[in-house]
Amino acid sequence: MFKEATYIKSLTDVVGNIDPLPQILLLGRSNVGKSSFINSLTNRKNLARVSKTPGKTLLLNFYLIDQAFYFVDAPGYGYAKRSKSMKDDFIIMIENYLLDNLDLKLVCLLIDFKVGPTKDDLDTYQFLKELGKDIVVVATKKDKIPKTKQYKQEKIIKETLGHPKLFISVSNVTKANMNLVEALFKEKIYGGELDA
Repeated sequence: MFKEATYIKSLTDVVGNIDPLPQILLLGRSNVGKSSFINSLTNRKNLARVSKTPGKTLLLNFYLIDQAFYFVDAPGYGYAKRSKSMKDDFIIMIENYLLDNLDLKLVCLLIDFKVGPTKDDLDTYQFLKELGKDIVVVATKKDKIPKTKQYKQEKIIKETLGHPKLFISVSNVTKANMNLVEALFKEKIYGGELDA
């Protein structure tokens, strides 16, 4: 796992407001487990606060990892109780972040392994592909499905997404495949190409 992790700040506008280091954006619907994913990768229990209220994160949260790069935790999308103006603000913030960010090395799109890709997940994935972003799809909560059914579920998810180039299914509880995520992230930050 990564050795050092520190919360730096929360922003809506990144340009000129954060030191220029490589970034990995963590994006996913509300309650997909982004905070638990960050905590698991950094081996820290409370680095990212796990919210009982879906959609609580309304800013881009920056975590400095190993003094070398940032995890950028985006607000969860698809939370029904948000107002329309709040949803519009979220879309504008994410679009601005994605369009002009030369430090962004990878977008990690988290989806729920048990639930599978939602319409919001599919729309977001398509949008990221259209922007030409480097994407890894990480399916969280793998432990919520019996091992005998995991292969079939993974196949369904991959087919629904049109067979993404990079796909990893993980469990924050058992740490299954977290080493693969870490290796991929390091490859994207420190150079070279890696296919999973």
